[in-house]
Amino acid sequence: MADGKIVPQSGKAFASATERTQNWNGIQQEITGRVQRKLAYSVAAVVRIFGNNVTAATVQATLWVQTPGRNDQYVGIANVQATDKDWVQLQGKFLLNGSPSKVVIYLEGPPPGTDLLVNSLVVKHAEKTPPSPAPVIENPDFGVNIITNSQLDDSTNGWFPLGNCNLSVGSGSPHILPPMARASLGVHEPLSGCYIHVKNRTQTWMGPAQMITDKVKLFLTYQVSAWVRIGSGANGPQNVNVALGVDNQWVNGGQVEINDDRWHEIGGSFRIEKQPSKVMVYIQGPGAGVDLMVAGVQIFPVNREARFKYLRHQADKIRKRDIVLKFSGAGSSGLSGTNVKVVQTQNSFPIGSCMSRTNIDNEDFINFFVKNFNWAVFGNELKWYWTEPQQGNLNYKDADDMVALCQKHNIETRGHCIFWEVQATVQQWIQALNKDDLMKAVQNRLTDLLTRYKGKFKHYDVNNEMLHGSYYQDRLGKDIRANMFKTANQLDPSATLFVNDYHIEDGCDTRSCPERYIEHILDLQEQGAPVGGIGIQGHIDNPVGPVVCTALDKLGILGLPIWFTELDVSSINEHVRGEDLEVMLREAFAHPAVEGVMLWGFWELFMSRDNAHLVNAEGDVNETGKRFLALKHEWLSHARGQVDVQGQFNFRGFHGKYAVEIDTPSKKIVKTFVVDKGDTPLVVPVEL
Repeated sequence: MADGKIVPQSGKAFASATERTQNWNGIQQEITGRVQRKLAYSVAAVVRIFGNNVTAATVQATLWVQTPGRNDQYVGIANVQATDKDWVQLQGKFLLNGSPSKVVIYLEGPPPGTDLLVNSLVVKHAEKTPPSPAPVIENPDFGVNIITNSQLDDSTNGWFPLGNCNLSVGSGSPHILPPMARASLGVHEPLSGCYIHVKNRTQTWMGPAQMITDKVKLFLTYQVSAWVRIGSGANGPQNVNVALGVDNQWVNGGQVEINDDRWHEIGGSFRIEKQPSKVMVYIQGPGAGVDLMVAGVQIFPVNREARFKYLRHQADKIRKRDIVLKFSGAGSSGLSGTNVKVVQTQNSFPIGSCMSRTNIDNEDFINFFVKNFNWAVFGNELKWYWTEPQQGNLNYKDADDMVALCQKHNIETRGHCIFWEVQATVQQWIQALNKDDLMKAVQNRLTDLLTRYKGKFKHYDVNNEMLHGSYYQDRLGKDIRANMFKTANQLDPSATLFVNDYHIEDGCDTRSCPERYIEHILDLQEQGAPVGGIGIQGHIDNPVGPVVCTALDKLGILGLPIWFTELDVSSINEHVRGEDLEVMLREAFAHPAVEGVMLWGFWELFMSRDNAHLVNAEGDVNETGKRFLALKHEWLSHARGQVDVQGQFNFRGFHGKYAVEIDTPSKKIVKTFVVDKGDTPLVVPVEL
């Protein structure tokens, strides 16, 4: 090809797929019978593109799977940006849960008319990756600020202007530490009251900066805190952001929207997991010509263990109850001194996970799920684009199978989601409808879904991500959102109706900060929408307890139950990932407004984020999973002792299901009981 200029990277030949008329045209091989279910396979291909004046395009490895009685499945394995200059390596992994009748692997992706070249394609049983060791961090110096001259005692030394703006020192900023920092640091000397005043800003990115390359330690989670304020002359609300340039990559350390001349707190966090050559912190954001004022910048490593200790006490107060077992019946008079053993069999706090239709063909997945989760949510199978991909072509079979499985195992379910407000997720046929037909389609969707599953889903996310999209509102007017809630409530009054959105709890997106979410919920309620719950998705990076807790406290004033609906955390190190997960689960479990947590998956290759799994593809529980199971174990109460002279046994335990064992001289008696929420001691009569 190309007059012999293209030669294979290895071997004597390469294959070329030419005269392609569709993106999915490419090169394929059937591998039915050569791959076993429940085994992980690695895929490695060497690819490039040629022709049609296209210099770069995505090449994807895809699995086409046919199973009797089911729709064909297309599983994306991996993709890579290929060029017409060099061969590139494409790598990925896949696993088959069920027993398909046909499996084909193919390479696809470049635009029609561009040739797809393949030098090699290797599929083999994936090697197990050894677990990452726990990072060793010498002298973490928890709570110690790594910013130089943060109090500005030494004028602006240590700071430099990013861009050609001017820095000077002013006085009159708050002396108190911003509340989120105070929650982490405890007793602390007051701030100096001095601030950096940034003038002559001609670009949004201009502001005070400082190099912190030598001070940042790998795998430590840093909390970011500052007071910020803007000068006059701003045109509308302004975003202020504490940013990090990590080898010229932007990392978000927290942001706030300002629309007045008061001081505002910024709270966020970051973590660096690969050795950088340079790290700069800078404060940026307001429009050109608007002055920026910055005071008390703090960046310090957080002591997660100290926070966990506090959260344990907190959880004991809100998730436990005093219990009195009162023994009665024949032979109970002489029971004093008899041995009693109490074992909690299940904590009633909802901890669930996302699942997909293909997962339920894997019995190992189901076993782990049933043992460790009491709620489920479906990743895609209830979404409109799944249940009606083409108009009138309804597919409820997948959701029906999943509902049946959950009912069989007494697992409660969340309905996610009736509508999704982000335009990119709306099917083409819906986008092509005129306004009247769209209104009818929305009504039909509500009627179909909520009539079919009436009483089956405890919750519904009615219109997903309304703070980040507005497709239906733009097309059908402001009332449509409240009407979706009202209609859903009429069709299934037993379901609690939720709002659901992301970046609520991490301080890094001003579109969905708690204040915005509160405004949005109150607005819906004013229009008569029966909003019954607040969904925080929880796709979070390097979480810091006080930042998350502050958001929960703010939302808690609405008096509605809060759920984490799609929790996942990500780190290349399983120990650090486990710690992130523990931060989120403990914050949720210790907060009185939170009534449940759903993980957005747990099994490798079946999660939307990389480096987020708790269980490896072939079923081994990794370090993150072990942390999760240890927490589940910690949240079960057990007690032993003797019956007192009143014929009673007292203990304090978590809400949930229990068994009590009494060793009387004649026989061993086992009884079960349930502890519900309540402020007063629960008296449980035990009839012998």
